[in-house]
Amino acid sequence: MAEVEEGRKPGEESTEESEEEDSEEEPKLKYERLSNGVTEILQKDAASCMTVHDKFLALGTHFGKVFLLDIQGNITQKFEISSVKINQISLDESGEHVGICSEDGKVQVFGLYTREGFHENFDCPIKVVALHPQFTRSNYKQFVTGGNKLLLYERNWLNRWKTSVLHEGEGTITSIQWRANLIAWANNVGVKIYDFSTKQRITNVLRDNVSLRPDMYPCSLCWKDNATLIVGWGTSIKICVVKERNPTEMRDLPSRYVEIGTEFNVLITITIHFIKNDNTFFITLLRKVFTDEVDEDFRARPRLDIIQPLPESFEEISSDALTVRNYQDNECRDYRLEHSEGESLFYIISPKDVVVAKERDQDDHIDWLLEKEKYEEALMAAEISFKNIKRHEVQKIGMEYINHLLKKGDYDTAARKCQKVLGKNMELWENEVYRFKTIGQLKAISQYLPRGDLRLRPAIYEMILHEFLKTDYEGFATLIREWPGELYNNMAIVQAVTDQLKKDPANSVLLTTLAELYTYDQRYDRALEIYLRLRHKDVYQLIHKHNLFSSIEDKIVLLMDFDKEKAVDMLLDNEDKISTDKVVEELVNRPELLHVYLHKLFKRDHHKGQKYHERQIGLYAEYDRPNLLPFLRDSTHCPLEKALEICQQRNFVEETVFLLSRMGNCRRALQMIMEELGDVGKAIEFAKEQDDAELWEDLISYSIDKPPFITGLLNNIGTHVDPILLINRIKEGMEIPNLRDSLVKILQDYNLQILLREGCKKILVADSLSLLQKMHRTQMRGVRVNEENICESCHATILPSDMAKSFSVVVFHCRHMFHKECLPSSGTFPGVQFCNICSAKKRGPGSGILEMKK
Repeated sequence: MAEVEEGRKPGEESTEESEEEDSEEEPKLKYERLSNGVTEILQKDAASCMTVHDKFLALGTHFGKVFLLDIQGNITQKFEISSVKINQISLDESGEHVGICSEDGKVQVFGLYTREGFHENFDCPIKVVALHPQFTRSNYKQFVTGGNKLLLYERNWLNRWKTSVLHEGEGTITSIQWRANLIAWANNVGVKIYDFSTKQRITNVLRDNVSLRPDMYPCSLCWKDNATLIVGWGTSIKICVVKERNPTEMRDLPSRYVEIGTEFNVLITITIHFIKNDNTFFITLLRKVFTDEVDEDFRARPRLDIIQPLPESFEEISSDALTVRNYQDNECRDYRLEHSEGESLFYIISPKDVVVAKERDQDDHIDWLLEKEKYEEALMAAEISFKNIKRHEVQKIGMEYINHLLKKGDYDTAARKCQKVLGKNMELWENEVYRFKTIGQLKAISQYLPRGDLRLRPAIYEMILHEFLKTDYEGFATLIREWPGELYNNMAIVQAVTDQLKKDPANSVLLTTLAELYTYDQRYDRALEIYLRLRHKDVYQLIHKHNLFSSIEDKIVLLMDFDKEKAVDMLLDNEDKISTDKVVEELVNRPELLHVYLHKLFKRDHHKGQKYHERQIGLYAEYDRPNLLPFLRDSTHCPLEKALEICQQRNFVEETVFLLSRMGNCRRALQMIMEELGDVGKAIEFAKEQDDAELWEDLISYSIDKPPFITGLLNNIGTHVDPILLINRIKEGMEIPNLRDSLVKILQDYNLQILLREGCKKILVADSLSLLQKMHRTQMRGVRVNEENICESCHATILPSDMAKSFSVVVFHCRHMFHKECLPSSGTFPGVQFCNICSAKKRGPGSGILEMKK
């Protein structure tokens, strides 16, 4: 608002200060004084009225002058109309003709581009003049004037002015508004509307508050559209709607009538009001509150309110107290409000000041947010409307926000906003980093530094890394993991970490970070040493990723000590890079680890490590007996004698039994089961596996004097050996546990066998019958014989070319065909013929099924 400040006299307040400073609600309008030529005019004169056109302004003064101004307030033309106050200036819609009236009774209507027009002097003050909206285009050049009468002037076909009295006798006319064919005017009594098309007056809206002097509190009229008039007078606002009367109700009444649609009162006296083009809000200029509770100074200040009418009241959208020049000396009638529809500007005119109110744009919205220190909202608004803002830049607003956050001590948020605000401006980034260093907050900005296409100088990143290395090992390690190695000088950081380790050589965080730095520097052997020393989980990933198998040949024991499972899997997956022989050589002094490796190798492939199977027998016996027996069963390369020796030395009965049976000494194996294990169940299972009658005999002989064994045999022997053999050999009087149950089970097993045999027999008979029937049906089918078939013996066509001659053909069920004379003699079975081809292939005899003769 520089224009306002420059034109302010000592002791005056800024127009911008007229808004309530403590209000948290953003104002709807912004204000500035109309300066330039206006300032010069009002220093010597005083404004009495003003009319606004989209192209220019027309200002009337108390000294009888009319100035045409551009929208910046610069004087373009000046007219000396009178020596006294100009009461009203009226323009038609085109802005080419102007009507002027003054306090001394002068009325002038003329074209701005030609002075030809109407000039008249009356014997009474003329308060208002209004041109027909289409004055320039109309042939009749109509206008009205208001003093103590409402006079209509129009030019006839002789180019002479004709005068008609539309109304008189109700005091001075103070306001006129002409819209289309309707003229509305206000006098001391009320408001009238004249229908120009029917030459009739159609309404009379009476003044409500007669206690207010009409000359001090004049009526304000405004047409919302061609049929809606807004009347503001005193404390009352009325919205009047002109409607068409029903033809059946007309009689002697006008064709139109007025209905008051909305009426409400306000606490303050209305001077001027206007409605916006969107037909939603009133903009009203108000003054003088009817209560003593308000400060006297505040009471004298005019207010510009935006109100929204409701059915019976209104809603106040905005209310701004204005500080205009010399407002203490002004009366209510000294204020006017004009509106420029094209620019959406509102002009508040007072004798010594003209204030322009305009809707706030996005720049103004951002100004207000910045003033209220709502920086984040301001930044967001600027980003959304960056194409429409003119006075602000997104980055500058962002910098103000960062400065504000730093002053508040919210360093983390400030650092986070840097990423968004600074963008790709490297110079700003570096400046901010040094500023954060100055206030000791490098850690806050570290995680937001650019690390993609835009990169700062390496010294910036190294400075931050050194800061973390001194104070925060974990944070330093995090940055090393997150930042690409190209951002900084890797060797310099390695040296710094090495120096720090001299003070704390066992620090695992620093050692891990050093290993990562070595990895980036492609010194994998050093990184591997550190990882193995720390037993770090990433050691295997490092080996795989960088193919470090040649470096770990002498570190296999370390890897196995760290994680046997992962190490063995890695070694077995990469046998082409580290041979089995090399691994065995390295693990020879660590048999427990060697066993783990060879065991997994055997699980993967029973033949790969066959030359180590003999060694594995001892390893299994020492470290993993549960897997010894499965190994002996699966391996085909281990020496059985050596295995038997080891198992016998260690008294491994089950393994010894298996080896004896595998070596063919089943009787000795069975004996060990009976004697060493005493497990009749296992003995029976063993005998079942071998399925040897002699073993069963040995088992029965051994068990015959042992009642528990006899019980076991009776329960399990029935399906392999005749139970009678066992029962006959049991001594009389021997007590056998659960004998009855065992005998019942034998009988049940026998019955089950009989039932199974009978069932199988029935199935066999049914299947045989079904197959016989199928064969019979097949053999009963006819066989097609045509000229394409040949004799399988002579290979001539089976049918003769001359079908009239007699012939004889034999067709077998196997579909082979022969001439009868080509078949050999019946042979062994007289009268029975067989297919030579099927007999030769041993497919079984194919007897002839058809003999064709003719």
